[in-house]
Amino acid sequence: TWHLKKIPQIVRERTFSLDSPKFEAKTKLELNSVCGIECQRKLPVPSLSDLKDLLSYETVFENGTRTLTEVSVLGAALDPAANTTTRGPSRRKRQIYGTDSRFSIYDKRFMTNFPFNTAVKISTGCSGILVSPRHVLTAAHCLHNGKDYVKGSKRLRVGLMKTKSRGNGRKRKGTSDGMPSFQWTRVKSTHIPKGWFKGVSGDIALDYDYAVLELKRPHKRKYMELGISPTIKMMPGSMIHFSGFDNDRSGQLVYRFCSISDESNDLFYQYCDAEPGSTGSGIYLRLKEPNKKKWKRKIIAVYSGHQWVDINGEQQDYNVAVRITPLKYAQICFWIHGNDENCTQG
Repeated sequence: TWHLKKIPQIVRERTFSLDSPKFEAKTKLELNSVCGIECQRKLPVPSLSDLKDLLSYETVFENGTRTLTEVSVLGAALDPAANTTTRGPSRRKRQIYGTDSRFSIYDKRFMTNFPFNTAVKISTGCSGILVSPRHVLTAAHCLHNGKDYVKGSKRLRVGLMKTKSRGNGRKRKGTSDGMPSFQWTRVKSTHIPKGWFKGVSGDIALDYDYAVLELKRPHKRKYMELGISPTIKMMPGSMIHFSGFDNDRSGQLVYRFCSISDESNDLFYQYCDAEPGSTGSGIYLRLKEPNKKKWKRKIIAVYSGHQWVDINGEQQDYNVAVRITPLKYAQICFWIHGNDENCTQG
């Protein structure tokens, strides 16, 4: 069941203008030397003043201007056992483990219907998910490398799936059944938490690898609601689901479901088969609505991608997702609505 939780408040304190970014960073879909499972165990729990700093955010507008908004955090419960993890089996250095368990979605009845229609393509090479009539959730590193915005993020666009056919149903020359084409929409502004700008060398940067894009115009499609990430024990079969546009299956929507192996307060460590390109996908669960017989899918994490980490002098790797905690729910919800009135219960 989805459990209702009281959400902390993110309150805007003041907004400053910043210099325009250079937009010169290269897009990296695989991150090195970020804090791994062992490192996460040793991290101190952020204090309230740390949270104010980490959850303040930058906004970049389509004309290249940039602002920094400082926030205060009200009603946050700081968990002293935040970074304990549940150990799972160790794994080999591969992004596809054993038999490739990914499914390419070819049938346009599925592709253009919920939940698959919520997956979008980001023009910098990542994936994302529709979270409101005009907002997309994705990974921060698809837009910013920790020091500067990536080259392609200056004229950022989002591709919404449509099937290739004419109005009379005839197939266009040179297209194949079930291969999506994209209706590209310009991005009006992007929000990235300041926690990501601590530099990818900072110990807790990965916890803040998420961003929200506001589209210039509403997309008029069904989107997926945000949910608070439950613990592994509260998930049916510990299974998660996500769809994205993996680079090795060009032009195809790729869906997968798999189990979570490890968790910290902010991250899921999992064995999902995924290739670059699916980074930024929304990870979702289907759980029962409280006191109802209805089931509902909600986004509970953002797929951050395949990470290489140095642990005791050895290179180890895993696939990582950033969990939507009550604090992150409050922030993302605030970015979507512009106030916290609609964000009191998650």
